[in-house]
Amino acid sequence: MEIRYPEDILRGGGGQLFRQLPKLAAPMTLVLAGLWLAAGFYMVDPGEIGVVRQFGKEVRRSQPGLRYRLPWPVERVVVVNLERVRRAEIGFRTFERTHDTQHRRVSEEALMLTGDENIVEAQIIVQYQVKDPSLYLFRVDAPHEVLQSTTEVALRSMVGNTTIDDILTVGREQVQLDTQEFLQRLLDIYETGVRVTEVRLQVVDPPEQVKDAFHEVVRAREDRERLINQAQGYKEDVIPKARGKAQQTIRAAEAYQQERVLMAQGDAEKFTAVLAEYRKAKEVTRTRLHLETVERLLKQVKKVIVDPRATGGVALLPLAEFRLRETR
Repeated sequence: MEIRYPEDILRGGGGQLFRQLPKLAAPMTLVLAGLWLAAGFYMVDPGEIGVVRQFGKEVRRSQPGLRYRLPWPVERVVVVNLERVRRAEIGFRTFERTHDTQHRRVSEEALMLTGDENIVEAQIIVQYQVKDPSLYLFRVDAPHEVLQSTTEVALRSMVGNTTIDDILTVGREQVQLDTQEFLQRLLDIYETGVRVTEVRLQVVDPPEQVKDAFHEVVRAREDRERLINQAQGYKEDVIPKARGKAQQTIRAAEAYQQERVLMAQGDAEKFTAVLAEYRKAKEVTRTRLHLETVERLLKQVKKVIVDPRATGGVALLPLAEFRLRETR
C-alpha cells in the first residue's frame, strides 16, 4: 500500500486548481462586478436630499426616492435632512441620563458684560435647519461648532449694547430678535448653509454672588409697575365718570336756564297783555285782578264759619266739611 503524505496530496490538488483558474476567472469577475454595481443603490427619504460626489467633487443632487450612483470609490453620496430642526446650546449643556435630564453650566460661554458694565450670565438655545446642503457639507468644517461660536459672538454683541435692567426685564424679547437677526447675517457671510429658525434665551441672571439682590430690585420694579397700572386704571375709570357728571350738570343748568327764560318771557307777555286790558277798562281790570288774587289765596287758607248766635261761645266749622255735607 502506497503511503501519501499531506503535502503530496496538496501538491497534487493544487496543480489541478491552478489548471482550473482560467475557466473560473470570468464567472468570478462577473459576480464581483455585479455585487459592486448593486452596491450603488441608495434611498433618500422625504425631506432629505442626497449630495453625490464623484472623486470628491459634487456632481449632482438626488431627490427623495430610490436612487443610484456608481459605487465607491467612484461616487459617494451624503444624505442631508433639510426638515430636521437641529439645536445648539450656548452657556450650558444638556446631558441625558437614566430617567433624568441634567444641565451643566459653561461659565466661559455664559458670563457676559452689559452696556452699563454689569456682569450677567446668559444661556441661550438656537434652533436651525440646513438650507443649502452643499455649503453645509463642504464650505465650513464642523458647522455645528461654527454655529455655537457665532451665536456666542452675536449674543455678546447684543448684550453689550443693552443695559442690565432692560435685559433682566422688558428687553429680553428685543435681545432675542436682535441676536437672531445678527446671527443669521454672520452665518450667511460665513456661507454655512444654515437657516436660524428660533433663538430663545433660557436664563439671564446676575452672577450668583449678587443674584438675590438683583431679583429683589426686579420684584420692586414689577410692584411699582403694577401700582402704576392700577392707578392708571383708576384714573381712566374716575375721570370719564367725573366728566360725565360735569356734562350732566351743565346740561341740567342749561335746561333750567332755558326754562326760567321762557317763564320770564311768558310772565312778561302776560303782564303786557293785562296792562293793555287795564288801560282799556281800569276799574273792571282792577276788580278782576283783586278777585282772582283773593280766590288764589283762599285756596290755600283753611276756611271756617263764625256763627254769632251760637250760645256758649263761637262755633267754628270747617267750610270744606260743611260744603261736603251740604252736597250729600
